[in-house]
Amino acid sequence: MRESFVLEPGHNPIDLVPVTPESLPGWLEGQPARLRAWVEATGFKGKPDSLCLLPDEHGRVQCVLAGMDRDAPVWALAGAACRLSPGIYRLDSDRDADWRTQASIGWGLGAYRFERYKASDESPPALYLPEDVDADEVGRMVDATALVRDLINTPSQDMMPEHLAEAARMLADAHGAKFSTVEGDALLDENYPCIHAVGRASHHAPRKVELTWGRKAHPRVTLVGKGVCFDSGGLDIKSSGGMRHMKKDMGGAAHVLGVAQLIMAAKLPVRLRVLIGAVENAISGDAFRPGDVLASRKGLSIEIENTDAEGRLVLCDLLTEACEGRDKPDLLVDFATLTGAARVAVGTEIAACFTDDDTLYRDLEDAARTLGDPVWRLPLHGPYRSGLDSRIADIANCGSGPYGGAITAALFLKEFVEPDVPWIHFDVMAWNTRDRPGRPKGGEAMGMRAMFEVIRGRFA
Repeated sequence: MRESFVLEPGHNPIDLVPVTPESLPGWLEGQPARLRAWVEATGFKGKPDSLCLLPDEHGRVQCVLAGMDRDAPVWALAGAACRLSPGIYRLDSDRDADWRTQASIGWGLGAYRFERYKASDESPPALYLPEDVDADEVGRMVDATALVRDLINTPSQDMMPEHLAEAARMLADAHGAKFSTVEGDALLDENYPCIHAVGRASHHAPRKVELTWGRKAHPRVTLVGKGVCFDSGGLDIKSSGGMRHMKKDMGGAAHVLGVAQLIMAAKLPVRLRVLIGAVENAISGDAFRPGDVLASRKGLSIEIENTDAEGRLVLCDLLTEACEGRDKPDLLVDFATLTGAARVAVGTEIAACFTDDDTLYRDLEDAARTLGDPVWRLPLHGPYRSGLDSRIADIANCGSGPYGGAITAALFLKEFVEPDVPWIHFDVMAWNTRDRPGRPKGGEAMGMRAMFEVIRGRFA
């Protein structure tokens, strides 16, 4: 996405002026009569996501007014980035450097396109980044978000477990990180029985993917991601409508790769570990069945109530591993497209999260509000744990009732996290269901920027 920015203004860049309905009259007072008349004639009022192109004496665009929401700086220019003609634009604002850095990030998010399968040679408009804007921060955030979106938007035919593993390997190579995988039946030998069970029905071999980076003496941050590259629902098969966007079910893995890229690009002083379970939940004669009892890495037996509750099975082996030995993490974060119940609770545009750490959540909430990256905490309500009771195993993989599904899923995961490990679980949609400025329909990073800010604040 770096083509959306330039570090030199070039010849006669076009000024881009963010305004609100309240600030527009003051801006107009200092302008020539012809420009005031033009704005009045167009009916431009400075409403969010509205544009007004102002001509010079020769009919060429000399300035663009961009209506914005004053409470969300990151989206101030996002709509302009996807609607303006090619050219170089310069932000004309007296706001501080932090505000303009966030607005520049929003420009890059608004300029995003997924064009892997489309022929396009159109040059995007470019925003000039002056010296007082943190160009490195802008580039990191835009590139990490593009990585997440690209991975999720890629059709499953080109984003199976081997492709997801390759994306992690390429990221590791780019930053000098260590990369490893455990594949196929070797998962049983290495004690990842749940990952193997979920993925064994596919001819795309399941695998555990691991990336490590940073000095061992630094604080330990472990990221765990659900990488279900396509989810048919298994033998509890989804409807055709429910299956339509299941290429996004590896969105949790995409998120942790995005956070990892941010950490490594910023060179945070942490010992980073990324664990991903990459599988396809397919249907064949070897598929796991409702009523089966699976072993887990932790030693807990799991009765399968529903094969479409597979993501938590992929995660449980990895969460167990993350907490093993003397190198327990100082922070454990997992991302998953886990439940429809979370979408019912908070809708499609907020990242639901769960944690017992009040300080951790307050830090996350503050970052989310500042960055325009909304999150909302749902309760780890202990009494609902009884909904996971099994008569023949230690735990069931989901409850049999229709209520509190996101909570019981989080409580299931909690069984595999050691009590002394600070942990937060994200249950995200990872998909925009509508077009908004800077947030086009399709794959999306949700809670990623806010979580990175918390990690940076704690460990940098």
